[in-house]
Formats: sequence, structure tokens, C-alpha cells
Amino acid sequence: MNLVVNTNRIIAALIKNSYSRKIILDSSVDLLTINASEEDIKDHKQEILNKSKLTEDQFNSVYEKLKEKLTMLDDKIIQEKMNEAKGIIDHIDKDDAPFIAAALATNSIIWTDDKHFERQNKIKILKTKDLIKRIYPSNAS
Repeated sequence: MNLVVNTNRIIAALIKNSYSRKIILDSSVDLLTINASEEDIKDHKQEILNKSKLTEDQFNSVYEKLKEKLTMLDDKIIQEKMNEAKGIIDHIDKDDAPFIAAALATNSIIWTDDKHFERQNKIKILKTKDLIKRIYPSNAS
């Protein structure tokens, strides 16, 4: 299974040692993301540091470990599907189009807890709770 990881799941993994972090670090699922995720994380780094209570060194260490498990998709691959993605999601949230394009280009499911994605029906979405049930069925409640 290929999963396009929405930035909100990476940020969640940075803020807290939670299932989001466990899924990224320990699962055998192929995790993909887009270059814009890295920019978003840089833009929100101070907020993440404040919420996580991590030092900058701890943040950098956790982030590097997460990035090792994520495949960064080439922007060219995403651009090829951008028009189709815009048709699917622009009327809901224009910022989500690159994730839709990434999923289209790689025949992937999107892992997100962003409710905007639920308002489209072209790309399958998995929330964290759904992914936990698939990956860790004995831990799902």
C-alpha cells in the first residue's frame, strides 16, 4: 500500500510521540510526501517546538528520522496531475491540490486527518484511526 502523507500527520508526529510517529517510523507501508510539506514544517517550526516542548536538537533529530522513512516525490510527477487534482479539490481547499495530484500520480491513498479531503470522492482517504486498525489491529479500539 502506498500512502501520500499529508503534512498534518508529519507535524503530529513531530509534536508528540503518538501513533502518527509510530506509523511513520515503524510501519512497512510505503510513505510518500510532497516538497511543500517540508516548507510548511519550516514555516511552523516555532509553533511545533512550542507545542512539542522539544529542544531544537531534539526536533531536528526526530524530523531527520521521520524524513528517512518518507519518500519525497519529484515535483514534476505532481505537476503532471495538477490540473486533474485542481478539478477535484480546488472548490474545497486549493492548498490540498498537490496531495491529490501526488495520490493520482502514484495510485496512492492519502493519509490525513484534514476534513477537507472527505468532501471529495475521487481519492481514497485514511484517517489515523483507520490506519491504526489496518496496521495494528490488536491495538485498535
